[in-house]
Amino acid sequence: RFIYLFNSNITLGKNGEPVAENFRLEQSTIADTVQAGQVRVKTLYLSVDPYMRCRMNEDTGSDYLQPWQLSEVADGGGIGVVEESKHHNLAKGDFVTSFTWPWQTAAILDGDSLQKLVPQLVNGRLSYFLGAAGITGLTALLGVREKGHVAAGANQTMVVSGAAGACGSLAGQIGRLEGCSRVVGIAGTGEKCSILVQEMGFDAAINYKKGDVAKQLRELCPDGVDVYFDNVGGDISDTVISQMNQNSHIILCGQISQYNKDVPYPPPLPPDTEKIQKERNITRERFLVLNYMDKQEASILQLCQWIQEGKLKVR
Repeated sequence: RFIYLFNSNITLGKNGEPVAENFRLEQSTIADTVQAGQVRVKTLYLSVDPYMRCRMNEDTGSDYLQPWQLSEVADGGGIGVVEESKHHNLAKGDFVTSFTWPWQTAAILDGDSLQKLVPQLVNGRLSYFLGAAGITGLTALLGVREKGHVAAGANQTMVVSGAAGACGSLAGQIGRLEGCSRVVGIAGTGEKCSILVQEMGFDAAINYKKGDVAKQLRELCPDGVDVYFDNVGGDISDTVISQMNQNSHIILCGQISQYNKDVPYPPPLPPDTEKIQKERNITRERFLVLNYMDKQEASILQLCQWIQEGKLKVR
């Protein structure tokens, strides 16, 4: 059986933006025989995520992520359908997922490494299990619940950077569902800002490439910022933090503006911003969704329920 493999090709190093030449596409074959405990799968969906930039370094900077190896098949979150099974709990036609799915069109995998999916939970939209009902949705929901300290009726204002992204667009909606009275997003185009307000239910959105972000924030968040879901870091975050209230909370989800630079994670704040954080007792703790896997099942069911009820809009 011929398959296509997407291989890591060139070590990028900690400074620099990924380019097509860092990868290569190859054609290969897989074994004809499936061994006991294995399944042969056809790949349906692959998830391409910001954290993968760290896997292009020899040292990923974390103990839970391994670097991609040169000339080896890249991997990440994936979904496929079982075409042949010799595993006791998986049958032909089952949909399965894994966080270490190889980037190839078909594969023979250890059945114990796979999780069976129930398409009805997401109205048949299988790809949602890599997004809104997967690790992305978990990151948004658990981030808000564990680090946001959102309380219904507390009249809190939430700001989300990278708000039109997979995680940010969910985080703002979840902030509202959990009780925030005002949700403001920051994105990079007028179209994204319109989608956030008209489709996702954000109260307002700021195009950070146009106008004075600090001035717009003051106008749109007249009572200051109580919860900041931070996906980007850098200048945008410094601006938001400068308008945060006493005893407010930063959900440190990502720092994508810094991923192509040789800086530690989370990157240190500039001295002036760090001073504000300390003086106002603003929490800013590293958030890792893998630390809350005991809450995974209940959280996934909550996300699926919101999707089925139309309370959580997904693009």
